[in-house]
Amino acid sequence: MRILSGIQPSGKLHIGNYFGMMQPALELQQQGEAFLFIANYHALTTVNNGDVLRQAAFDVALDFLACGLDPQKTVFFRQSDVPEITELTWLLSVVTPMGLLERCHSYKDKLAKGIASSHALFSYPVLMAADILAVQSNVVPVGRDQKQHVEVTRDIAIKFNNQYGEIFTIPEPSIRDTVAVVPGIDGQKMSKSYNNHIELFGSEKETRARIMRIVTDSTALEEPKDPSECSIMALFRLVAPPDAVKEMEASYRAGGYGYGTAKKALFEMVWEYFMPFRQKRAELASDPAAVEEILQRGAKRARAEAAATLEKAKRAMGLL
Repeated sequence: MRILSGIQPSGKLHIGNYFGMMQPALELQQQGEAFLFIANYHALTTVNNGDVLRQAAFDVALDFLACGLDPQKTVFFRQSDVPEITELTWLLSVVTPMGLLERCHSYKDKLAKGIASSHALFSYPVLMAADILAVQSNVVPVGRDQKQHVEVTRDIAIKFNNQYGEIFTIPEPSIRDTVAVVPGIDGQKMSKSYNNHIELFGSEKETRARIMRIVTDSTALEEPKDPSECSIMALFRLVAPPDAVKEMEASYRAGGYGYGTAKKALFEMVWEYFMPFRQKRAELASDPAAVEEILQRGAKRARAEAAATLEKAKRAMGLL
């Protein structure tokens, strides 16, 4: 089983990214033949500074490797290092109905968030389809809100196959219903867009400051509190061992336990949880050439798969 996943290098990764996407992606290494790519072509729709994008892509590579990605088990690469993907995008666009793209909610959602309208933003699903189909992925893990992306890919692949022959594997979405919804410091879903995030590898001072800004209700210190309705507790459950979680929940219910104390305990647990990853990241950052070599090895493997797919598609369309 071949599994594909990708992440945009659109900014510093945060705790929500780790528990929502990174951790599940890393688990794929044990489930099948995993392909993981840094979607820097996709990021061009929102990042318009070359130096910023270049550094962000490298930072994502550091973050994943630090958090446990094994390049012996996962084909790890930058999207832009596999040019076959963009060539395949054009071939797929030939069979992609305009109506299919017009129905994609992601385009409308991004416009609503203030992202400038462009052809790239509108045709984004075709490039995503090329990402998936180029390496003949069987499974694409996505959240329920992203299921439409895989459905569009399936529609494009089926239409292409019907017209030119069985070229592409039809992928299946793997819905990650169990993925944690990580609250930000304001109680909404953690997101860079809302500026409510806690950086994965932020400084100690900044991490502490962000955690101490978590919004809470007005329940007095001496009163009992509901641990099921608190962002501090929700974050604590992600990083703390079960015994520590039970102890804090009991303190909430007993009363006499303030949110300030809970925030301090959360910071200590967050800092400890990510400490091994932080140390590994520092080691990797000291040898950027080694990181680049990992990405190039991954790109070489991905290009071999994508080139074979592209050749079949071009031959079927009369281009060879």
